[in-house]
Amino acid sequence: MPDMNTSSQNTFLKSPSNVRMQAALTIAALLKGRSLATMLPQAESRLHEDEHPLLRELCYGTARHFFSLSLVRDRLLNKPLKAGEKNVQALLLIGLYQLLHTRISEHAILSETVNATHKLKIIWAKGLINAVLRSAQRKRDEISDWAGSRDEARYEHPQWLLNRLKAAWPNQWQALAEAGNLQGPMTLRVNTRQASRDDYLKQLLEGGIVAHACRFAEQGVQLEEATSVTALPGFYDGSVSVQDEAAQLSAVLLDAQPGERILDACAAPGGKSCHILEQTNDLTLWSLDVDSDRTTRIHDNLSRLNLTAHVITGDATQPATWWDNTPFDRILLDAPCSATGVIRRNPDIKLLRRNEDITQLAILQQQIIDQMWSLLKPGGTLLYATCSVMPEENSEQIKAFVERCNDAILEPLSPEYGIDTGYGILLLPQKKSHDGFFYCRLRKKTVIMQD
Repeated sequence: MPDMNTSSQNTFLKSPSNVRMQAALTIAALLKGRSLATMLPQAESRLHEDEHPLLRELCYGTARHFFSLSLVRDRLLNKPLKAGEKNVQALLLIGLYQLLHTRISEHAILSETVNATHKLKIIWAKGLINAVLRSAQRKRDEISDWAGSRDEARYEHPQWLLNRLKAAWPNQWQALAEAGNLQGPMTLRVNTRQASRDDYLKQLLEGGIVAHACRFAEQGVQLEEATSVTALPGFYDGSVSVQDEAAQLSAVLLDAQPGERILDACAAPGGKSCHILEQTNDLTLWSLDVDSDRTTRIHDNLSRLNLTAHVITGDATQPATWWDNTPFDRILLDAPCSATGVIRRNPDIKLLRRNEDITQLAILQQQIIDQMWSLLKPGGTLLYATCSVMPEENSEQIKAFVERCNDAILEPLSPEYGIDTGYGILLLPQKKSHDGFFYCRLRKKTVIMQD
């Protein structure tokens, strides 16, 4: 039976300039404030599957090097582009990324990037794009020195974020920026209900996939090179899931016990919920998220792993709209945050986040943790987590909570994982290891002493 696409559609889909067109439309949308997570699936739906890797390379690479590429683009232009000419801006950035950061032949880069102007209906920009890219070819040695003239271009981060990193981590800020510009490793979580980690490592090796055991996560396996999930032994049978090592610590530190009632607040896409269920039998688990589209992903992950949870769409700041008034033994609160610890996996954060977002997110986190605490049994445990490296969202948030809440006990966590902030542990992102993550475990007093 023929593929669902007609032959004429396949001819269109396989056009190399069409990949550049879709990449340019995606980056143009990013320049308008749309996320790659939202736009890339739409672009991929318009391309043949074997073109997806190039599309992702162009989009993620351009976002990762946005600040240096923008500097180069602006210096090579005779006059600035108009604000509304987002498609032209995006196509130039993509062309420059290919020239400066990939091994694609220069002839193919120029011809296919210029040809994309026809598909984007910006033929008037054909000469402009050709001239800028050829100028970049001639000035390649000179261009390599330009980034050093501006911190944003040198470290590939917006200045406001660099300022915050310097203030929070004066000795580590450069390493943090550098780690944020690298592609994160592909890490797996082995479902030990089906096989031990050692057994799964053997399966990977037999399949020609080189990997090693993670240092901290007992079910964690890190691949030497990323691969498609279709190549992973038993992926569709639930033998393994893709999850960073730092995120895998959530289920370990929550330490759910059989017979308990657990809430995974802000749970989508469901990786942590699934890990909790894989680790412990006889649980009642609620998986909550405010976004109905994202709760669909929780259902998908549970289904693939043959696990069961009570998945609900609801606002964590308004539990009265979804809670059944039965307290929870343990709550995992992976709070909405700036995601500054996972920039390497989401480089568009550097374009989409704003300085004022940190304060607004801290306010939201305070609202959620206060509400979640009210749902917890006396003697119960709340594990607070973020994928942020900002103190305002982490240690300062917990310090303020403990000071205003007279029934919260701060439980110590092993400093082997990372930095002991005094109010939780912080794992800074590592170049060839885990993402950035913060954890704090709080226990609710069974009896409140009166003054």
